[in-house]
Amino acid sequence: MPSLEASAEAPADCPLCPRLVAYREANKISVPGGFNGAVASFGDPNARLVVVGLAPGRMGANRTGRPFTGDGAGWMLYDTLLKTGFATGTYEARPDDGIELVDCMITNAVRCAPPGNKPETAEEAACRPFLTARLAALPRLKVIVTLGDVSRRNVLRALGLKASAGIAGHGTEFPAGPYTVLNSYHCSRLNTNTGRLTGEMFEAVFRRARTIIDTPS
Repeated sequence: MPSLEASAEAPADCPLCPRLVAYREANKISVPGGFNGAVASFGDPNARLVVVGLAPGRMGANRTGRPFTGDGAGWMLYDTLLKTGFATGTYEARPDDGIELVDCMITNAVRCAPPGNKPETAEEAACRPFLTARLAALPRLKVIVTLGDVSRRNVLRALGLKASAGIAGHGTEFPAGPYTVLNSYHCSRLNTNTGRLTGEMFEAVFRRARTIIDTPS
């Protein structure tokens, strides 16, 4: 059995972060019947694109057990993946809806839901080996889309780079080791309802990812 540090996925009952464990236990009462555990990555193991979010939402992936499934952010993400050819099927905000990712995987920098959707720095660091292993386990990976600057910083650290190595802000693009990183604002309801992130802005990031992936090396 691989050690936690060497695994690309945390066990559902991961013990590494006491605050997140306590929150997980509390959610078993407040979100009965939910998944309430460390959420595994979802998608194609031969993906050339990986999308990295921050952490599961309490009423989203923490409840359903699949990244970006069950909350507002998931509708925009999966709709965009369908439009840009990175998914097939119909997204219905539940893990048995049958949607499949094509040449794409979705994961999170932190695998357990944090209080207030805000993981602490120590929690990000404790979970980072899973992200490092997840990226390393994708043999054809070319493009990483980061959703928000916390995701961007964690991806860079997971690749052994300085958090300041990549340019912040929506639509930025830069090399990180053998990969190209495209940074987007997070597709949260806060960003979409305020107009900070529009569907067109978000889709442009994934169309750019498609162009990079389909361009011969």
